[in-house]
Order: sequence, then structure tokens, then C-alpha cells
Amino acid sequence: MNIHDASVPVFTHFLRSLSAILKKAEAHCAARKIDPNVILAARLFPDMFAFTRQVQIASDTAKGAGARLAGVAVPSWPDEEKSFDDLQARIGKTLDFLTALKPDQFAGAEDRDIHLKAGGRELDFKGFAYLETSAKPNFFFHLTTAYAILRHNGIELGKPDFLAGGQ
Repeated sequence: MNIHDASVPVFTHFLRSLSAILKKAEAHCAARKIDPNVILAARLFPDMFAFTRQVQIASDTAKGAGARLAGVAVPSWPDEEKSFDDLQARIGKTLDFLTALKPDQFAGAEDRDIHLKAGGRELDFKGFAYLETSAKPNFFFHLTTAYAILRHNGIELGKPDFLAGGQ
């Protein structure tokens, strides 16, 4: 398996799951006449990021990993999403970016030097270690936290929603 196959299809599959989960959350709000902002601003604990920020970080992690591993510039998007539609558009933009990356751009990516700043720290990795010990875990942390926020707020979701890839 090459690093493209270990990254882009994984990120796109679970971003599609996230998109489907967002649709369920939006439908839940409409059916129960809940202000969507209640869900968008929800968090599991006061010192954790809100739902919207969890989605933004999952998006940033996926596009950042794809770009770094492909050796291209990481796209920079403002974090201005204020609605389910805005979050869907961000996920769509992330999917478009990832699917435009070509497998040959990932040649040698497992040994590519990856440098980034996170949480005020400078981090250095080789490509494979970056993907497996930083990018994927960070992506899944924020994806899972977004899912947990929705479940905590009564959205009817199950493991199949998380795993299904939007199918």
C-alpha cells in the first residue's frame, strides 16, 4: 500500500460520513424546532472546542495532511462557518481538494520531511510517521468529538453512521 492509498481514501471516506452526520443533525433540529446554533455551539465540556470548530479542525487536518504528503501548499481557509450549510461547503471544498491530488504526487511521501507548528510547538516528522502518529489520530479525535457532541445532544446516530462513508 502506498501513502496516497493510506491517506486520501481514508480522509475522504470519513469526511463523507461527517457530511451525512451533519445532514442528520440539521434534520433533527428542523424536526424538533431546535435553533441550529444550539448544536453548532455545543461542546462536551467548557474547555473543549465547540462542534463547529471540531468540524473545521477535522477539515484542516485532512487537507493539511493531503497537501503535506503530496508536497503541495496547504490551502488556507478562514474559519467563518456559521451554519450547517457552511460546514457542508467546507467539507465539500476539502473533498474537492483531496480528490484532486494525484497518487503520483505522493511518490516518496513516506520519507518526506514534514515540519509544522501545532499548539505553539515545532514538530518534525517523516511522512509515514506524520500520517500515522499525528494526522490520522488528530483527524479521528476531532471527528469522534464532533460525533460525540451530536450524540450528547440527542441526535440519533450510531456506529454505522460514523463508519458508513456517507452511504
